[in-house]
Amino acid sequence: MLPRLSPLLRNSSMARAVSRASTPLPLPTLLPATTLSSLHSPSSLSFAPKPSNFNFLLLTNTGLFNKKFETFSQENYRCTVWASHRGYRKVRRRPAAARRSKEKDLELSVSICIEEGLPNDPEILSIAELLRLNVPTAMKLALDSLKSSTFKTRDETITDVGGFDSIELSVMLCNDEFIRKLNKEWRDEDHATDVLSMSQHVPGLDLPILMLGDIVISVETAARQAEERGHTLIDETRVLLVHGLLHLLGFDHEISEEAEAEMDKEEGVLLESLGWKGKGLIQSAYDAETTMNHHMESSDDRKKEGGLRFYKPKFSYIFCDMDGTLLNSKSQISLTNAKALKEALSRGVKVVIATGKARPAVIDILKAVDLAGKNGVISEFSPGVFLQGLIVYGRQGREIFRSNLDLSVCREACLYSWEHKVPLIAFSNDRCLTLFEHPLVDLLHTVYHEPKAEIMPSVEHLLSAADIQKMIFLDTAEGVAMNLRPYWSEATGGRANVVQAVPDMLEIVPPGTSKGSGVQLLLDHLGVTTKEIMAIGDGENDIEMLELASLGIALSNGSEKTKAVANVIGASNDEDGVASAIYQYAF
Repeated sequence: MLPRLSPLLRNSSMARAVSRASTPLPLPTLLPATTLSSLHSPSSLSFAPKPSNFNFLLLTNTGLFNKKFETFSQENYRCTVWASHRGYRKVRRRPAAARRSKEKDLELSVSICIEEGLPNDPEILSIAELLRLNVPTAMKLALDSLKSSTFKTRDETITDVGGFDSIELSVMLCNDEFIRKLNKEWRDEDHATDVLSMSQHVPGLDLPILMLGDIVISVETAARQAEERGHTLIDETRVLLVHGLLHLLGFDHEISEEAEAEMDKEEGVLLESLGWKGKGLIQSAYDAETTMNHHMESSDDRKKEGGLRFYKPKFSYIFCDMDGTLLNSKSQISLTNAKALKEALSRGVKVVIATGKARPAVIDILKAVDLAGKNGVISEFSPGVFLQGLIVYGRQGREIFRSNLDLSVCREACLYSWEHKVPLIAFSNDRCLTLFEHPLVDLLHTVYHEPKAEIMPSVEHLLSAADIQKMIFLDTAEGVAMNLRPYWSEATGGRANVVQAVPDMLEIVPPGTSKGSGVQLLLDHLGVTTKEIMAIGDGENDIEMLELASLGIALSNGSEKTKAVANVIGASNDEDGVASAIYQYAF
């Protein structure tokens, strides 16, 4: 039975350890991280650590530094947990020859760890046991290669390996969420990568132990890449291990084409010498660029039986609001949110927009981040809930529901707008109609991307132009709260509902309809249960949708009423709240 310890980066400073290749040595202190590297197929990346007041070590929680050394044992497995110190005592080393007078072999001490977020999957446990045997062998071959080869671009910080009594290395298997947190903390990039290398070696420090560093491997990303590249998960894990190990030994494919070629060659040599299958990670990244589109289109096939259980998404559908949710305060979709949506699509999760906007506005906005069209989130042939659920499109983008506003309410609203000179927009399918020019009317088009409003010559012309689904009064937040909302909440008299998505707009919609009812209609049409969906929103018009979903997430910038009904309160729309929700809860 493998010991299970508390997860890293959560509420404890421990990770779940599988085994060690040799008995751990007592450490007087640990060394600060000096180099971090990663590769995220198909692009190769390497980076320096973000400035921090703390030393970083894999087996610690960033909030629990300067703790004492502790050791835990269970049966014949051993987990060593320690934390780094800001200062350490420099010791006088004996000459290497004196230390090795008895010809003692160099000790390779390896920790293989499984992060708590991964399930007790037999395949993962088997891979961890294989790594216990594989990693020391790979280390020995890689270290021997440093002595027998001349490299032009490798950082030679690690040279006289024979001058150490032992070499320590840790390898952790984790999920995408865990490695994403490391990327966010150390690189300011909020996405998962396949492998991270974190050097603990400090050149010139005279210690008998070479703290080689840490290699973190996302098993989820490795599983996807293994499937794409046509080999097993253990094969891909070994490829990632070799890549991470070479980074710790001073190879860096980012500094020049020559350095990339040198590291690529060394990856191939090591894999061949070890008898391991698969191309080096750099070569695989080249190959992936030519086949990425094909794999994106076939992402649904990854859910087939026999795949890793933890890879399957938790939800089949994500229903997402636009204004105040997917759009930030500048009414734009951030690149981080766009990447998260693409990641969801690539994993077979369907994203459905549920918004107060008209469909043309949504298509226009998502087109700017390459998410509109056949393989994107929205098109004229995809399902969606628009105009607060007043128009719902189902399979092949066909209209399955429409609700129109009472004509008497429309007439009264138009007359109020004309008399008080408060701008009003009437939504009629894909058209916007108004009675006079106004800067706020223009902003609805230029900022919120709604169809450009057509100015009608009179109230009667507007009412006879087409059926109207909803109307929006535009004013200051104070004008809406103090004047418009109190008046129209009473004036509608049960003939319509008054709702707000943003503070400076008041929406009048037919009674008995909402985003929630629109989402339910669409789910019934698609044959999808509420257990299969998560929903993200912020405004009062999102309340029914969040209550309906299996998991309702309200962003922190949302209304208090909306946050009160949500299961989870996420980051704000200016903090990429949608991306955070997707990465944290959808997979």
